[in-house]
Amino acid sequence: MFSLPQKESRTPTTCPGSVSTRGLHSIYGDGLEREASRKPDQKLLYGVGDPTAMFSSDSPHLSSRGSIIKWFWDSAEQGYRTYHMDEYDEDKNPGGIINLGTSENKLCFDLLSRRLSQSDMLRVEPSLLQYPDWRGHLFLREEVASFLSFYCKSPAPLKPENVVVLNGCASLFSALATVLCEVGEAFLIPAPYYGAIMQHVYLYGNVRLVCVYLDSEVTGLETHPFQLTVEKLEMALQGAISEGVKVKGLILINPQNPLGDIYSPGELREYLEFAKRHALHVMVDEVYMLSVFEESVGYRSVLSLEGLPDPQRTHVMWATSKDFGMSGLRFGTLYTENQDVATAVASLCRYHGLSGFVQYQMAQLLRDRDWINQVYLPENHARLKAAHTYVSKELRALGVPFLSRGAGFFIWVDLRKFLPEATFEEERLLWCRFLENKVLLSFGKAFECKEPGWFRLVFSDKAHRLRLGMQRIRQVLEGESQVAEDPPSCQTQEPRGSHR
Repeated sequence: MFSLPQKESRTPTTCPGSVSTRGLHSIYGDGLEREASRKPDQKLLYGVGDPTAMFSSDSPHLSSRGSIIKWFWDSAEQGYRTYHMDEYDEDKNPGGIINLGTSENKLCFDLLSRRLSQSDMLRVEPSLLQYPDWRGHLFLREEVASFLSFYCKSPAPLKPENVVVLNGCASLFSALATVLCEVGEAFLIPAPYYGAIMQHVYLYGNVRLVCVYLDSEVTGLETHPFQLTVEKLEMALQGAISEGVKVKGLILINPQNPLGDIYSPGELREYLEFAKRHALHVMVDEVYMLSVFEESVGYRSVLSLEGLPDPQRTHVMWATSKDFGMSGLRFGTLYTENQDVATAVASLCRYHGLSGFVQYQMAQLLRDRDWINQVYLPENHARLKAAHTYVSKELRALGVPFLSRGAGFFIWVDLRKFLPEATFEEERLLWCRFLENKVLLSFGKAFECKEPGWFRLVFSDKAHRLRLGMQRIRQVLEGESQVAEDPPSCQTQEPRGSHR
């Protein structure tokens, strides 16, 4: 993850007075009702990203654009590179870094390896060795349409001609930004958000993000921390327009990363109606849709809605990276009824396509409904829930407030009380202390969170690594409660986070 310099609103508003936070405890985890009164003096309504503001070419071998691309890599990968240089291994490097910062599902390799090793996954025929339709082989697009129809509970069967397959959602974000926006135009995105999206939309398309800043303050019995509202979308849109920025779309992540929030059907429709009023495209990332492990959580895909307000401007993406623990396989899919958009994205699949063998394996996997429903999903959900329960219990024992909705691989952890001062520098120093104690987390600034002290903690890992990681977190936090006088020896530049 990473963050970029922001051109911020010149007219921040003062936080309203304290209100009741009754009901937070049961829905969002422990302790938030105690922390909700800790409000900053001011809050920002929106921020217009300007990735070129700080850059000039610093290499005789690179263009200015190449220097910016290199800067993204250097700043975004710092924590991840440190981890790879000292990666924990139970036998070879037991003192290495435990990675609780990268959102990957490491719980079900045994299930996946058995399924992917079966004989029906191995096939060689001429069509798999030749250039495919750039949208993807028809047999795969048919299976994707059938799969999404079933799991998204679409009111009518989805159509293969509306499907495009690429090598992951990063490529999808990049392709959609390139074909929907002119250079310098922007998408609205609620923040905190999965920070690598800035990189995805900017590097090829030179498209910016307008952050719709959310905060942890609870303003009533029917509200919750970091809640997105149409009013906030309207204020951010009008603020961007006042700065001369043309906004072309809205990005929604559902379930949300890093918050874990799930938008209700009513909320989704409100956001889509807002977008329709302003003729905005909506890109909906549903990459965690099958990773909702709490039965009481009622997840609904945007494709389940009867009568989308503006189907020609609604574009849905999904991938196997999260729900099937295959982030290294690089399979993503776009569903859009807009054939101009589908064709333009498909043209870019010349650079982002999948091999015929991977397409065949994905079709076999997605059509195996019996294995998915009877073996994989029940076991995956049970393991996610057990890991989440363990980490939640440990956080409660530490007196650490957190947000969690029973979806995704992470918990949004409130460590504000462990910062001597409420600054992003103190947040960075705490991140350094974790890294020095051999545990990697993701800090809030990497997600464009405007309140210093929030961290994303990934729990979708094996029990022995989770236990060791939580022990190391406890050691740091118990030390922080005494506020050590000596600063950490972490000599790294300010990390921009991992792209994962």
